[in-house]
Amino acid sequence: MRFSPRAMGLLAAVVTVTIWTGFIVIARASAQRTLTPFDIALLRITGASLVLLPWGWWMVRRRTAAQGASAPPSSLGGISPLPLRTTALLGIFGGLLYAMLAYAGFFHAPATHAAVLMPGSLPLWTALLAAALLRDHITPLRAAGLAFIVAGDLLVGGRSLLAAFSGGDVWKGDLLFMMAAASWATYSVLARRHAVDAVQATIAITAFACLVYVPGYALLTTLGAVTSHLALAPWSEIVFHMVFQGGGSVVISGIGFTRMIQHYGPVRSTMITALVPGLSAIGAVVFLDEPMYWNLVTGLLLVTAGILLGVLRRSPAGPAATATPAPGHTAS
Repeated sequence: MRFSPRAMGLLAAVVTVTIWTGFIVIARASAQRTLTPFDIALLRITGASLVLLPWGWWMVRRRTAAQGASAPPSSLGGISPLPLRTTALLGIFGGLLYAMLAYAGFFHAPATHAAVLMPGSLPLWTALLAAALLRDHITPLRAAGLAFIVAGDLLVGGRSLLAAFSGGDVWKGDLLFMMAAASWATYSVLARRHAVDAVQATIAITAFACLVYVPGYALLTTLGAVTSHLALAPWSEIVFHMVFQGGGSVVISGIGFTRMIQHYGPVRSTMITALVPGLSAIGAVVFLDEPMYWNLVTGLLLVTAGILLGVLRRSPAGPAATATPAPGHTAS
């Protein structure tokens, strides 16, 4: 049975929101256990690689056999279905920086901060980058939504920044969360600009991350420059991260998010994640016993309101509020 583009876009949105919510709560809980952020990033990349690298190799071989010399260029020894420059660009922002920045942030700041600052600031960064690189038009309604997001981010991050003067380090996590959101926004806009297929993009960023991060991690831990706790962690924790962080957060949600980009455009795709901040904050309170201060509640409401404003459609007479999918790359 073949689903319509609308049904595929909706399914991708539901799956992405669910996994992103779980990612925030689980990543913070993991930061309070055995592994370091470098260990978790390694398990994320290796877990995804076990699925995606053989898939990429098979995809490239099948494409080459079918199209011969006219087949599109691949890279990284034939495991990335995209050209080397595109693979490296997407891999740096979507495969390496996002994971390292996000996991490091959870070791300094609580999940309630991540709930506001990561999915909350994502529409801000994406709108600005899409306007600069894709010439997307920022409508007055969307500009108002972005102003709400900035106000919410300042309420959350501003308080932790002030606490830094008394020795607090939560601001470090908040800054890392904002940088992680900017990195993922860059990936989403670049994926849109290069009109890449959802599966191929996810395979490409994983292949690049595997070939760059795994040898680098091994070298730095051997030299003692990076601390590793893999030998101390139980196998159940290691396998769980490979399955959830690798299989869920990379393979499933990575393909789902790129499908959203193809169907809705990068800005509207990030706006659809309006449920993530609220659900993540509730999960942090219920499962992690984190407190909800007034600035977090207010910041959460402002960010959610800003995202919802960006989702609202304009009348048909006005300019299009969303970026249109690239020709020939609508979700199917």
